[in-house]
Amino acid sequence: MSARKPPAPGKAHCSACDAVCCRLTVVLQASDHIPDHLTTHTANGLHVMAKDPEGWCVAMDGARMNCGIYETRPSVCRRFVMNGPYCRAVRAEHDEQHAQVASLTPA
Repeated sequence: MSARKPPAPGKAHCSACDAVCCRLTVVLQASDHIPDHLTTHTANGLHVMAKDPEGWCVAMDGARMNCGIYETRPSVCRRFVMNGPYCRAVRAEHDEQHAQVASLTPA
């Protein structure tokens, strides 16, 4: 088995990812079979993955920074492509917000 190459600058990689996508709202499809205790409904009636008080998907294993239901994850999560256009856009928005907060924090 070969060692993983480090990610190119500006690229997401499992070994160095903030898992920003795990804070997005995940709308479930009828074909998704997610245990009820991991889901909720929005005020608009959408069936979605539940989030913890900090905004993380409840299926996220925070200690390992991976999905605790990876094999049965929702279809929208299966279609989310690491380093794809949407991933890069979400990460850029996150980085921008993080930079704004950091600039407001006294040193």
